[in-house]
Amino acid sequence: MPHRFVAVTLVVLALLLALVVPAGAWGPDGHFLVNRAAARQLPEDMPEFFRAAAAQLEWLGYEPDRWREDTEWALKASQTPDHFIDLERVGPGFEFPPDRYAYYRALEQLRAAAPVALREQLYPEAVGLQPYIAMEVYERLKVAFRSYRRLLAEGRDPALVQGAAITWAGWLGHYVADAAQPHHTTIHYDGWVGDDSRGFPRGPGLHWKFESDFVVRNLPRLQLEELLRPPRVLDDPFHAYLDFIRATHAQVERLYELEAAGAIDGDAEEAIEFTRRRLAAGAQMLRDLWYTAWAESARPVEE
Repeated sequence: MPHRFVAVTLVVLALLLALVVPAGAWGPDGHFLVNRAAARQLPEDMPEFFRAAAAQLEWLGYEPDRWREDTEWALKASQTPDHFIDLERVGPGFEFPPDRYAYYRALEQLRAAAPVALREQLYPEAVGLQPYIAMEVYERLKVAFRSYRRLLAEGRDPALVQGAAITWAGWLGHYVADAAQPHHTTIHYDGWVGDDSRGFPRGPGLHWKFESDFVVRNLPRLQLEELLRPPRVLDDPFHAYLDFIRATHAQVERLYELEAAGAIDGDAEEAIEFTRRRLAAGAQMLRDLWYTAWAESARPVEE
């Protein structure tokens, strides 16, 4: 009986996840574009090993989507909510706490006050965990950079931690690129949900058509570097990242306008430019986070 109960529970969980979570943001090519653009022309004051790792950083940009196969059930189920955040579920006035456990408690309070029919939409796995995984990976990168500095200061081999820094930086790029894709900030992740008088398409299939099929067809037209400025140190990475997510969410309706007008299917110039700017926004935020992690790693740790 216990084994049968577990089997049934896993099936139910799988069905629930299928109902509430979107597909991966951008296909491999979109993720490669973001990490590649961020990795090119890094400032000279970043470490040489990192500036020389562009190929690794690019490859690792897709890594978290490689963890989403059914053959690795525990891995897939545990990290699928890391790829999105449905802002409509919590509302515009929601204050995101700085850590994921405080966020869980804040969602518990929202659930307690919500109508019964809406409570399942306010579990963390339904709302999404996007800003938390991004900040956690960012801070891992900062720690790796700090260890690199310490090894150099102690006269030890800095290669001991270089691989870790490259890995965290590449993985961070995946989540930042996810947050630049409007479908990954909204309940309208694969077709418009609810009443709409504007004729927005309802899907399914829009998500993948935009982020993968459209990108693959138009790769030569999706050059990003000219849209990027030099990186800057972020005063408050968490809130800067939340602002970045909100700016992406502000583009949801524009994406659906393009879809409704046939601009995505027709590879129209306005759709190309929209996509370039979303990808470039991801590359810019990623470069800023890498640079901020490097700068912050020089600060002494308070005992």
